[in-house]
Amino acid sequence: QLELVESGGGLVQAGGSLTLSCAASTRTFGAYVMGWFRQAPGKEREFVAAINRNGGDTLYTTSVKGRFTVTRDNAKNTVYLQMNSLKPEDTAVYYCAARLMGFSEREGDFPSWGQGTQVTVSL
Repeated sequence: QLELVESGGGLVQAGGSLTLSCAASTRTFGAYVMGWFRQAPGKEREFVAAINRNGGDTLYTTSVKGRFTVTRDNAKNTVYLQMNSLKPEDTAVYYCAARLMGFSEREGDFPSWGQGTQVTVSL
C-alpha cells in the first residue's frame, strides 16, 4: 500500500507563497503519475495539477495556471506544489494522489491519497 504524506500547509496572506510537499513511501515512485487536488469548505474536491513520471509534462486547472508549479524529485520520492500569488479562493485542504496509469484530472482515477494539508489564505 502506497503511503502519501503531505506537508507545508499553513496560513498566508493574499499575494503570498507556499510550497507543499508530498512524500511517498515506495521504491518505485518514478512509476507513478502524481496529482494535487483540493477541497474547499462546502465544495467538492477538485483537480489542481498533475505531473508525469519523469517530471517532463504537467497539467493544471485553469484557475491556477501561471501561479502554481508542480515538480517532483524521484530521488527523494517527493512531489511539490509551489503556490504563488495566492488568493483567498485558494483556501482549501490540499491532497496529493498517485496513480500508475497516465494523466487524469478525475479524482476516481487515483487510488492512493494522502491525508491532506490545510492552506488558508487571508485578505
